[in-house]
Amino acid sequence: MDITPAPAATPVADITPAYYRQILGKLPTGVTAITGVNDDDEKLGLVVGTFQSLSLEPPLVMFCVDKSSSSWPKLRKLQKFTANILSDDQITICRSLSRKGPEKFEGLPCTPGPLGTPHLHGATAYIDCVVTAEVVVGDHYMVVGSVTNMDEGTGDALLFRAGKFGQYQPIDIPAPAETVARSAS
Repeated sequence: MDITPAPAATPVADITPAYYRQILGKLPTGVTAITGVNDDDEKLGLVVGTFQSLSLEPPLVMFCVDKSSSSWPKLRKLQKFTANILSDDQITICRSLSRKGPEKFEGLPCTPGPLGTPHLHGATAYIDCVVTAEVVVGDHYMVVGSVTNMDEGTGDALLFRAGKFGQYQPIDIPAPAETVARSAS
């Protein structure tokens, strides 16, 4: 199914791809490696910045991948994947899996998860899924996965914002003045 808006429904404003990227780049995203393995034991992978929870019951996740991806057609055939939520010390893994070619996994330590798909060592979390839907949306595919298994890893998630990698920093929010005044009396 293609749910790309019809041209008549497109806003009149001059929204160039560069301006769109500039504005939406202000919103940080997590960095997730989607991995699989084919029948020839070739490890497959790609990196996405649009991975999120879609439903609690049943547990579903979704990610988006560019239609020009050379890795997604190979992964699609498997109908299963692991979403490895990369930790903030895995920038080299992110860069490796963002390359084209079969050498993406050279030197990347991983072990097979319950679906046989690669779990990258040091990831923050592992979410094993079976593909339940794929929808064409503009220049991307939106892929929905049914979660079959999950496991926690280590570290904090790697973030991406405005073309740069980053880390999560919690904000200490002071108690409202009214609450502070009551507790002092």
